[in-house]
Amino acid sequence: MEFRKLSIVIPAYNEGNTIHLILDKVKAVTLLNNLEKEVIIVNDCSKDNTEEAIQRYMSHNSDLNIQYYKHEYNQGKGAALHTGIKKATGEYVIIQDADLEYDPREYNDLLKPVIEGFADVVYGSRFMGGNPHRILFFWHSIGNKFLTFLSNMLSNMNLTDMETCYKLFRTDMVQSLNLQEKRFGFEPEITARIARIQGVRVYEVGISYYGRTYEEGKKIGWRDGFRAIYCIVKYNLFVRN
Repeated sequence: MEFRKLSIVIPAYNEGNTIHLILDKVKAVTLLNNLEKEVIIVNDCSKDNTEEAIQRYMSHNSDLNIQYYKHEYNQGKGAALHTGIKKATGEYVIIQDADLEYDPREYNDLLKPVIEGFADVVYGSRFMGGNPHRILFFWHSIGNKFLTFLSNMLSNMNLTDMETCYKLFRTDMVQSLNLQEKRFGFEPEITARIARIQGVRVYEVGISYYGRTYEEGKKIGWRDGFRAIYCIVKYNLFVRN
C-alpha cells in the first residue's frame, strides 16, 4: 500500500485558548517522505470560543489542509474520535489531543516503523525512552500502569502505555472496527479490538509528555479510571464484534 497522506484527528472541547498553539506545532512538522497532512478537527460542542478560534485559524492558514466538524451536543472524546476517524482519507491516522501535552514533532518517531514496513499500529509510550516527562501525579501514573497491566493480561499484549493519546493506525484497519465507547473508554476498547485483528503488527515508541494539571485544564478523573476497568473487561472478554 502506497503511503501518501497522514490524517491527524484532533478532538476539541473547550480548547479555544490553546488550539491555535497545537495547530501551529502540527503545521510546522515536516513528515518523513514528505507525507501530506490532513488535519481533522472535531469540536464536541464546546461551550467556549473553540469554534471561533478554529475558524479564525483556518482563515489565516489556508495552506494547511484542515477539515472541521462539530457535534450539535456534547458526546465525549471517544465520540469525537469516532467522527474524525470515519472522515480520515489518509492511509494512516494518528490521534492528537488539542492541548499541549503531546509534541507533534514526534510524529516521525511513530511513523518510522510504518514507513520501514514493520508496523500497522504504533503506540507512543510516555513510560519508555529518554524524552522529557513532566512530573505530576503519583496516583495517576500508578493508575495508568495498572490499567495497562490489566489490558495486557486480557489482550495478551505487552504495551507499556495503553492510555496514551498518541496512537497511529492503518486507516482501513481502524475504520473497520465497530467502536462504541463515546468517552474515555475509547483507549481500552480500541486496544482490545486491535489486539484481536489477525496478523496485526503493533509497535511502541517512547515519546515525551508535557502533562497538564487540573487548573491548567486536565479533564480525566477517577471515575474515568473505573470506566476504563469496565471497558477492559467488557471488550476483551465479552464483546467480540
